[in-house]
Amino acid sequence: MSKEKDLYGALKKFFGFNQFKGLQEDVVRSILNNENTFVIMPTGGGKSLCYQLPALMKEGTAIVVSPLIALMKNQVDAIRGISENHGIAHVLNSSLNKSEVNQVMEDIRSGVTKLLYVAPESLIKEEYASFLKEQNISFVAIDEAHCISEWGHDFRPEYRNLRNIIKQIDNVPVIGLTATATEKVQEDILKTLGMSDANVYKASFNRPNLFYEVRPKTKEVEKDIIRFVKQHIGKSGIIYCLSRKKVEEIAQILQVNGINAVPYHAGLDAKTRVKHQDMFLMEDCEVVVATIAFGMGIDKPDVRYVIHHDIPKSLESYYQETGRAGRDGGEGHCLTFYSYKDIEKLEKFMANKPVAEQEVGHALLQEVVGYAETSMNRRKYLLHYFGEEFDEVNGEGADMDDNMRNPKKKHEAKEDVLILLSVIRDTNEMYKAKEIVNTIIGKENALLNSHKTNEQKFFGIGKEKGSHYWMALIRQILVVNLIRKEIEQYGVIKLTSDGRKFMEKPTSFMMTEDHVYTTADDGTIITNQKSNGGGVDEKLVVMLKDLRKQVGKKQGVPPFAVFQDPSIDDMALKYPITLEELSKVHGVGEGKANKYGKDFVKLITTYVEENDIMRPDDLIVKSTGVNSGLKLYIIQNTDRKLPLDDIAKSKGLEMAELIKEMEAIVYSGTKLNIDYAVDDMLDEDQQEEIHDYFMEAESDGIQEALDEFEGDYDDDELRLMRIKFTSEIAN
Repeated sequence: MSKEKDLYGALKKFFGFNQFKGLQEDVVRSILNNENTFVIMPTGGGKSLCYQLPALMKEGTAIVVSPLIALMKNQVDAIRGISENHGIAHVLNSSLNKSEVNQVMEDIRSGVTKLLYVAPESLIKEEYASFLKEQNISFVAIDEAHCISEWGHDFRPEYRNLRNIIKQIDNVPVIGLTATATEKVQEDILKTLGMSDANVYKASFNRPNLFYEVRPKTKEVEKDIIRFVKQHIGKSGIIYCLSRKKVEEIAQILQVNGINAVPYHAGLDAKTRVKHQDMFLMEDCEVVVATIAFGMGIDKPDVRYVIHHDIPKSLESYYQETGRAGRDGGEGHCLTFYSYKDIEKLEKFMANKPVAEQEVGHALLQEVVGYAETSMNRRKYLLHYFGEEFDEVNGEGADMDDNMRNPKKKHEAKEDVLILLSVIRDTNEMYKAKEIVNTIIGKENALLNSHKTNEQKFFGIGKEKGSHYWMALIRQILVVNLIRKEIEQYGVIKLTSDGRKFMEKPTSFMMTEDHVYTTADDGTIITNQKSNGGGVDEKLVVMLKDLRKQVGKKQGVPPFAVFQDPSIDDMALKYPITLEELSKVHGVGEGKANKYGKDFVKLITTYVEENDIMRPDDLIVKSTGVNSGLKLYIIQNTDRKLPLDDIAKSKGLEMAELIKEMEAIVYSGTKLNIDYAVDDMLDEDQQEEIHDYFMEAESDGIQEALDEFEGDYDDDELRLMRIKFTSEIAN
């Protein structure tokens, strides 16, 4: 049998796939050739298959070093699921008793075990190390390898010493894998593992299906979160907070508001943590509110949103946490609440750490500030941080962030870029961003004075523009590669060859104004994220998801293991009523159709008959429209001039939700008379002023109206006025 056939045969046999994804094949071949290999692949990119497949194909046992017990358990269960032999994969850690340890050793001795998952701490144990020395080890894979780097976000001393431990066991190839590594971290990992000869495979970090949004964090942040979660009812989400106390608070607030949420943090006992994690996987709860202790070992493909109540300490953390959304390729909304106060809090936490660590921490935090405050394409900013270029016009997912949906003004900044570049040059390229800005705005400090920079003629050359402006400009020219940050003296800014060319021959540079979050505005930025396509029958989706949950329970598997969200959406688009039709639905196939499909086909057949749905060959889909009962109730009671508060209360709605329903009614062409409610809020002149604004405005966007009236009217007043306006003018 040829090697080629062998490899694809094994892929089909063990994992049921006909082809590899992305860089997987190259990585697998590198490992099969016994070469040191380093893999940087974003969360959800199929990292684990890269070492699992070669381990199953090679002689002997592969050791997988992994930082988390939950993660090991998940992976071992998954591998056991594809084999008749329970002993094919084992965990060796502190959770095992003596007889379990003996069983593991026996299975390794007899050559049954292909994958042995260990924590770095276990490898140091003399009894384990001396036992493994005697065995046939195929290779060592180090998962979450960024833990090796002190620049990573999870520093563990045992990880720094892995190279020596591995050498003592056997001289075998080493495979490092991580989901997040900047150039600095990458260098550090390779150096520490002594594998500078490794084949390096770096996949694209772009997740085009994720929508990135940053909103100002206000006193109303809890309300904003509830509102967001209620708009995504029936979908799974994770909310990250920095403190355990905040996790408990938010989980409670959500529960009180009728949202099925559970807390997760290291302060809960192990049993509760496992229970809450399982509830989330099995869809017995919709939302997990967690510290970053959660999610490392979670492999739930259909998380639809990740909310950061507090900004993370580094862009690595942010990328990893947001990366838990939309792993199945479906929608994933990443919403972060930001205020500079949070950054100051994090800086205070750092005050007791060693100076070197503080410096690193501050540098990482400044990157986070840059990301939150930037008004350029967020995806471009994030990918640049991971050393990847991104085309913000034609790149995949180019319009999937708040800055691209609501672009800010740009202005010509060629002269200012020249000032910046020449100050960097004339101070001998030895300062970090903060010092460069202080030089330009003329703010003295000990470091600048010691180099006599304060005596130079360019000191204070741009003081009329302020530090915020110059910091923003530095970030924008960094991303287009006119300057770069030194890796060895981290953060020191150097000119690039492009920057030097720009100084010789300046060209236009359009700078976008940064967001300023000094004063929190009310935070009600309207998100205009793409919905997951027109035509999907939402009512049927809800029924199919309920059925999926029941089937999952019966079979003892998480609902997404029955059918993933994209498959459910496709069913609600195509209305398959036979198993054969079902097998043609996205992501189903014959096996799954036969295994789980009977109940689904039955439900869809009944639904199609009861709702009189036409199923022509080209599948024209009926949309279910607005919830007609609620619609009727609102129309009747506004006709009776019932106060809007009372209408909202009687239906258990927040005011904002009622307004949304009323908007849907008038946008669908129905008249709604709410003059009485508007008259209570606004006098005749005010109404006329807003009415005239909407007549003239290019868009009926509320944010634009808020900006136009500079705080004269609040969100609700403008929305109600817009409903009155639409009802009178458009309907």
